[in-house]
Amino acid sequence: MQKLVRILGTAAVVAAALGGTTACNDDSSTSASATSSTTTAAHTTTAAAPAPTSHGRPCTAEDIKTTGGFGEAPTITIPTDCDPPTTLITKDLVTGAGPAAKAGDKLQMNYTLVTWSDGKKLDSSFDRGEPFALTLGGGQVIKGWDQGLEGIQQGTRRLLIIPPQLGYGAGGHGIKPNETLVFVTDAVKVG
Repeated sequence: MQKLVRILGTAAVVAAALGGTTACNDDSSTSASATSSTTTAAHTTTAAAPAPTSHGRPCTAEDIKTTGGFGEAPTITIPTDCDPPTTLITKDLVTGAGPAAKAGDKLQMNYTLVTWSDGKKLDSSFDRGEPFALTLGGGQVIKGWDQGLEGIQQGTRRLLIIPPQLGYGAGGHGIKPNETLVFVTDAVKVG
């Protein structure tokens, strides 16, 4: 359970810090009357804002660009010419060896998380220099991880594109509500 708190907590702290910085900048640079005017203008703008533009096709794993090999901190580039997928997508970028992970197996994973809506890195175990430990299928992580890491072998680098219903959903948990998540994961240890 502490491990779940660590992955959720890290994402929440990062998101809160990013959001907190923006809020602090807004508060320190505007007066109450300016804030009221801004709020009114924002409300008018929001009401007139068009619905998100559809690009007419969902993105595939091939549309996501990544760099780096197993064990190296990856970069992840989100495309702007297709829509976020609505189902879980996995793709092995590097194939490992050994037994395939199944529910109940202990895993040690490195990962980088980029959020679809802004293409920004939100969290990375590579930056901390310590893999994240979990028991696959134990509900310690989001459903997209429990489902998307099934079958992974030690030494595998896997791309996970996780729709909101398998991520943090409408609740957000420090991540924007209904956010599509893109992870590059490295299976440091399986079993």
